[in-house]
Amino acid sequence: MTKNPESVQLTLSRRDFLLFGATGMVLTCLGCTGRKELRIGLALGGGGAKGLAHILILESLDELGIRPHVIAGCSIGAIIGALYAAGLSGHEIRTQVEQFFIDDKDTHDKLFAMPKSIRWLDFIDPTLAGGGLLDSSDFIKFLGEIMPVRQFGKLRIPLKVVTAELLTGREVVIDSGDLLPALQASMAVPGVFPPVELNGRKLVDGGVADPLPYELVRPGSDIVVAIDVSGERELDNGESLSSMGVLLQSFHAMSNNILAEKLKQQRPDIYVRPEIRNVRVLEFYKAKQVFEEARPAQLEFVRELRKSQRLLRLRPGCTAT
Repeated sequence: MTKNPESVQLTLSRRDFLLFGATGMVLTCLGCTGRKELRIGLALGGGGAKGLAHILILESLDELGIRPHVIAGCSIGAIIGALYAAGLSGHEIRTQVEQFFIDDKDTHDKLFAMPKSIRWLDFIDPTLAGGGLLDSSDFIKFLGEIMPVRQFGKLRIPLKVVTAELLTGREVVIDSGDLLPALQASMAVPGVFPPVELNGRKLVDGGVADPLPYELVRPGSDIVVAIDVSGERELDNGESLSSMGVLLQSFHAMSNNILAEKLKQQRPDIYVRPEIRNVRVLEFYKAKQVFEEARPAQLEFVRELRKSQRLLRLRPGCTAT
């Protein structure tokens, strides 16, 4: 039977249309609209010593050749995020940590006991005034010495530091001006470190308002990554908490409740929570334990990131600018 020439012409045109449409969609998702790389928004949560797990995530990003287009951090997440945004690699940050926060089996049950060589608490001085038990000024000064830059405007990656206003508990996001005062405010756990006065406001640890600020990196991001280092805490039989222990555990529970409610409303594209157990806020000498327990989460992060990249590149309109 002889085919109608017009039907043949119509079939070829439809095939060509579909072919060109699919090709255009693939090229778009590969960045042919001026976007060569997917934009990763990275949120690093608070958690004291458990926040050392953030370093493993940064090392993975370095290995994958991925650079976040924006970072938001709270407390220890703000500090590690600032070091990274300033130009230090994940490996360089780990080197600084291992130099000072070395594991020591003899100090397992002592909150403030540190290795005999160099102790991180040499940078944290006791204080009896100012609304806190400890003074973080020397530690902040140390951060300034190892950071390549001290101004938000000079960072290689835009950074948002989360703090909270003492009197109202409202979230205060700092992304300009001097970097070190913002970091000091973000780590000022109420009752442990004194509030930091900045721009006429007394500021405390961002965990009071937003312990994992992933919504701050959502605008302009293709993939939102949130790293929750809150960990787990259990009391041994007969164990009792000191006054500071009660204070820190109460703060931990409050921050967890805030985050749980946030996650019910909207979740990040990639949510990673390392299973770090029984590491208290100030136990930085347990760095080795934190790294070991966070290793599975690091591998999970890499898998989830690659999966999200594949899915995003297959989604129509994935690189809208």
